[in-house]
Amino acid sequence: MQPTMSAAFKAQTSKQAPVVKADLTGKTVCVLGANTGIGFQSTKHFAAMNPTKIILACRSETRGREAVQRLRDETGYTKGELQILDLADFASTKQFADRLEQEGGRLDILIANAASEPRKFITTKDGWESTLHINHLGTSLTVLRLLPTLLRTAKDNGTLSRIVVVSSDLHYNVTIAPEVRTRPGSILQTLSSAEFLQPLRRIQEQYAVTKLLNVFFARALNAHLGPSAPIIVDAVNPGYCVSELRRNVSGFTNIMLKLLDATVALTAEEGSRRLVWAALGMPSKEDALRG
Repeated sequence: MQPTMSAAFKAQTSKQAPVVKADLTGKTVCVLGANTGIGFQSTKHFAAMNPTKIILACRSETRGREAVQRLRDETGYTKGELQILDLADFASTKQFADRLEQEGGRLDILIANAASEPRKFITTKDGWESTLHINHLGTSLTVLRLLPTLLRTAKDNGTLSRIVVVSSDLHYNVTIAPEVRTRPGSILQTLSSAEFLQPLRRIQEQYAVTKLLNVFFARALNAHLGPSAPIIVDAVNPGYCVSELRRNVSGFTNIMLKLLDATVALTAEEGSRRLVWAALGMPSKEDALRG
């Protein structure tokens, strides 16, 4: 159910619940987009729970290495491992998943966090609009390619793996134009089309559209896996947080967002607590989180 404005304001301005904690001894956590923002802050929280390994999946090797060192410096955790993953490149996604599969190790928790909001039309090397590619196509492909490892981990160890897809309550604001379903080609091809996205407002709304697709993906994957699968798939709203995500916003919109940052925005650390909750919360009632 869509939250009211008053409920959304209360959620942003109320004192945030403390981070959920668990013993992650022996387990492996993977965080996409782990070098900054809520992604990095969530790795810090996981590091305090003694996992065997945290995989920091980052596009930039330089920024990724800096994040691994920063994690070590700020937490004392020495088992952070950088893996290169460019969600705007299908080949990179496949190579990333292949590496983890070939290593044959565990993967207990996957935080599908990375996102982009360029607010202008850019195509990736694979020919897709970049926001759609990174936030939905690349993220979904990564989850699907890692699914066998997550399932094997759960079955071999008698545990429940978790996939957390980071979405946003902005998905409530999306109205998909009727022509998306009637134009030739697939819905995704239409949503990636320069012609369809030509009105400025549509490319500016593309981030929210991808967040809706994230929710659809989480629900569909959960439905396909079924209620007996040893894996929990959920989608989480981290809230409106101070973030590098909006670095490409300019003009009046940027002024308004800076005002929100100064008044109601959560810190990245506060937002990351919600990701950790989706990954670890309700340990005796996990089934309530499916989908």
